[in-house]
Amino acid sequence: MHYHEAAAFLFDLRRFSVKPGTERVAALLDHLGNPEEDVSFVQVAGSNGKGSTARMTESILREVGLSVGLYTSPHLSALAERIRVDGLAMTEDAIADFVAEVKPWLVERAAAGEPLTFFEVVTAMAVHDFARREVDVAVLEVGLGGEYDATSAVGPVATAVTNVSLEHTAVLGDTIEEIARTKARIAESGAPFVTACEGEALSVVREVADEAGAPVATVAGADEGGDAEGNGDPAISVAYEGCVSPTDSEVTLSGEVEGTYRIPLVGDHQATNAGIAVALARRTAAALGDADGGDAPLSDAAVRDGLVRATWPGRFEVVDTAPLTVLDGAHNPAACRTLAGTLAEYDYDDLHLVYGAMHDKDHAGAASALPPAASAVTCRPDLDRAEDPEVLAAALRNGGVDDVAAGGDVAAALDAAVERADPDDCVLLVGSLFAVAEARAARMRTVTPRSVGGGNDPDASARRALDAGGVPPEAGESGAGRPRREAVDHRVLALRLRGDRAERLAGALREAGGDAAIGGLGAGEGRVPGGERVPVTLAGTVAEYRALLSRLREREDEEFAGIADDIADRIGIAEGSRGDFAPDDSDPDGSDDYPWTDGTAVMGVLNVTPDSFHDGGRHAGLDDAVAGVERMAEAGVDIVDVGGESTRPGAEPVPVDEEIDRVVPTLEAIQSVPAVADGDVLVSVDTRKPAVAEAALEAGADVINDVTGLADPEMREIVADAGCPVVVMHSLDAPVDPTNDPEYDDAVDDVIAALRERLALAETAGIDREKVIVDPGIGFGKSAAEAFELIDRAGEFAALDCPVLIGHSHKSMYGAVDRGPDDREHATVAATALAADRGADIVRVHDVAENRAAVDIAAAVNGSLREGGASRGETDPGDETEGDEPGE
Repeated sequence: MHYHEAAAFLFDLRRFSVKPGTERVAALLDHLGNPEEDVSFVQVAGSNGKGSTARMTESILREVGLSVGLYTSPHLSALAERIRVDGLAMTEDAIADFVAEVKPWLVERAAAGEPLTFFEVVTAMAVHDFARREVDVAVLEVGLGGEYDATSAVGPVATAVTNVSLEHTAVLGDTIEEIARTKARIAESGAPFVTACEGEALSVVREVADEAGAPVATVAGADEGGDAEGNGDPAISVAYEGCVSPTDSEVTLSGEVEGTYRIPLVGDHQATNAGIAVALARRTAAALGDADGGDAPLSDAAVRDGLVRATWPGRFEVVDTAPLTVLDGAHNPAACRTLAGTLAEYDYDDLHLVYGAMHDKDHAGAASALPPAASAVTCRPDLDRAEDPEVLAAALRNGGVDDVAAGGDVAAALDAAVERADPDDCVLLVGSLFAVAEARAARMRTVTPRSVGGGNDPDASARRALDAGGVPPEAGESGAGRPRREAVDHRVLALRLRGDRAERLAGALREAGGDAAIGGLGAGEGRVPGGERVPVTLAGTVAEYRALLSRLREREDEEFAGIADDIADRIGIAEGSRGDFAPDDSDPDGSDDYPWTDGTAVMGVLNVTPDSFHDGGRHAGLDDAVAGVERMAEAGVDIVDVGGESTRPGAEPVPVDEEIDRVVPTLEAIQSVPAVADGDVLVSVDTRKPAVAEAALEAGADVINDVTGLADPEMREIVADAGCPVVVMHSLDAPVDPTNDPEYDDAVDDVIAALRERLALAETAGIDREKVIVDPGIGFGKSAAEAFELIDRAGEFAALDCPVLIGHSHKSMYGAVDRGPDDREHATVAATALAADRGADIVRVHDVAENRAAVDIAAAVNGSLREGGASRGETDPGDETEGDEPGE
């Protein structure tokens, strides 16, 4: 079964209405062999904030060292996002396998008049996948209610109810008391229960939890005492400290946990969610027996790092700062009021709304709850339930917005609002997570150049083929009417689009003489249920792409304006003054200051650690470090990467002060090397700690190399303030966790997508995109086969418009070709040559001279040997010197 066939089957289950009760999902789990018995679960219920709380709880538990599953809803762009293991979404293959296994049983149930709903089946799929992946614990966001929710088919080790308000009264009850009682019945005997409910709701959940035998812990504001019945102080008190950056805020916790912590979410409600998450994670870790010790089962580092890394896309997500551009899925008056309060923390001039919502929502109430707006444009998300933009426009006018335009496409509406706004204004897209998903999909869209037959330069490949055939550069037109060189210059691109758009784009390229293939449900399927994007592969010459872009422009279709721009950028085609397209020969970064802009640069590793996997202890002394840099400079190194903490499997974290004491004196000492002092060799520092990066930059470092991919917002701020180049690496764990066995649908595509999200965070923090280098993270959560594939397809990382670094030196991947830890030098050199040929801009290696030679040979083969010879300062490669004769 293909993934999109499986997804269509699942989405089709939405036609079955919700029925309270867990009997049906329990029957499916029984059919699957009761996988719920093999996993420990945490349930998070509540009227608001349960998704954010679940995400923060999962993040903290991962920092404790546990393998953690996370189940949330709805998804933003793909069904697989609902089910994650250690941060990675469930693979499409796993979804297809699950549906293939359960579909016959589900069909039989439906035929018998007992169909299961979409949510019930996807919940069972999550439980099944968590058991298959052998997670230590899984955090489940409760869907509707609690007692009768599909997630309640499991027995949790800890539970939480964030808060209770009037919602879904037709199902849950007409009063706060009834709803609170339904939600609180997730309480399990002996399993700790955490809540931030207040007043009557708190009294009810306490009563229900006590009846179930679940010990209750409360979270409350710092100025609040015990609950309404005098049940003592809260376990954790929370004080919201406000924004500390456009994307982050701070919260102070007191009680069981003391300290001020940063969270990548804004709003005082998120501070409360953070308090619940800490209390819940603390009790979960204790229940699992993985406590750090005694009455304090969570280290401060686990709390700090877990909270700061718990990003939650689409929930007051700041995607730009000039103008301030915010995406938020608020879709009812209460959520819009909360959103308005959060937005009040920001200083801006005029507000420009982009509004897209479902037809069954209270548009008038939502419009009146939003802040006053200078203008608004409405849009229609790609969903049958989406409201007519004209209706939304009328609701906004009635709500007091005078300047309202009815638009169509979500991404186009957002672009129009941004273009209209001044840099000091704010643009807010709101009304539905479906609208947020479409806006994010457009902003995060990557047009990936597919590797065809290896090599890092399709232009050079075409030139070599033509030159070998005797075709001169000034050759005339081919029989097909295209220049002969362009006829051979074949480009293959891949991207994901809505099914109907994929069909229209494919058809337009075929009309232009190219070819296209649509994955997923294939041709003729049109719109894919659930808003899923389908893969579309485009193939053609530059001339054919130019014709495609002209066709798209002629149609003046706002849906394709951004797509056309993306394709033009990837092919290197600029729009001419007459509306035609010509090759773009401009230098995108306008600078040749960095060695990686002029061929593949060599980064030499200088670890000043006692325990690094290949050179631990070799450069621990300052004299040894200086001598090491001198050897590297003589061998032709471009960058020296200084590391003060090992990230090898099993390595112990190094305290900040100790790492600074290792790195800073080394940086100061190697300034005595002439090549470093003169700036001919740049100095990078390999660190994941903001304080170390700051000290290193003050000591003269030129580049920061962060193996966590700028996961810490403070690191992003330091790099942005310094304006220095930064390496953003893809990793799941640092140090490497050898027990983590992640699953990818396509390692290259998945890593590109993850790095794209990191780049978005970097840009929002003010980091210059031209200063970012991406690293796919070979050895960090990738198998040997995936590592080799990342090297072979290094050219595809051009989709990110950043230089790519390949760090493969002496790594365990070479064990797959029978090379042990002490026998990997030659394998590394071979991989360096391949990486350079495939498009790597930097190779990070231990043996500089040997890898310098590999890089320069690859450059010579590609016809781009750098001026100055194989190594800087060496003789011309055409010179013959003593000892170069055959046999000597």
